[in-house]
Amino acid sequence: MNCHACGTALAPTARFCHKCGAPVGGAPAAGWRAGLPWGVAGLALGALIAVVGLRLGAGRTQSGDEPAPLPAGAGVRAPDISQMSPEERATRLYNRVMRLHSEGQADSAELFLPMARQAYAMVPTLDVDARYHIGVLALTAGDAAAALAQADSIRRAAPSHLFGFMLRARALELRHDTAGARRAYREFLQHEAAERARQRPEYSDHAQNLDSFHAQATAAAPERGGPRGN
Repeated sequence: MNCHACGTALAPTARFCHKCGAPVGGAPAAGWRAGLPWGVAGLALGALIAVVGLRLGAGRTQSGDEPAPLPAGAGVRAPDISQMSPEERATRLYNRVMRLHSEGQADSAELFLPMARQAYAMVPTLDVDARYHIGVLALTAGDAAAALAQADSIRRAAPSHLFGFMLRARALELRHDTAGARRAYREFLQHEAAERARQRPEYSDHAQNLDSFHAQATAAAPERGGPRGN
């Protein structure tokens, strides 16, 4: 089975394309789910195989701090997130939620979604990339208000940052505000060239997301010369 939008080979159970985010089956869907940014930075870091939070610290002996030997045939030991920084824990949980959704495991993703959102609440200082992750998690949970709040925070920190327009468009689509979403699409297109020329690190990390959003923005609001009316 291949993605109807970009041709990428998909797993039989996939509900979304892991490359471009398009829903599996039928014509490309409108709304934030079309192109939801599944391709996240760090996705290849071990694929987060271990169940996060399950028996944290397991594998240590009762008598000391030395880790217990791996059972025969076992692979690389699962990361102990209790030893990670708040930022690392939050990022790993975010990646896990996105990966599970890309694989069509919605039930499992929903299990980890509140854990990921709570993990970001414990991060002492949020940069733009972290706020984008929080916004995407909010969209995944159907929480348009929380996504808009992160979009506004990003725009206050960096008024032309593309992530702010992306979150705003998705959240307004979730609210069925078509006119508002189109304005956000147009603003994205107006600022895209200059912003991507800045070569911000987060743009490199989310290059596939930006490319996918660009295609959708061009289809939804192709005019680059400025908004039409109000």
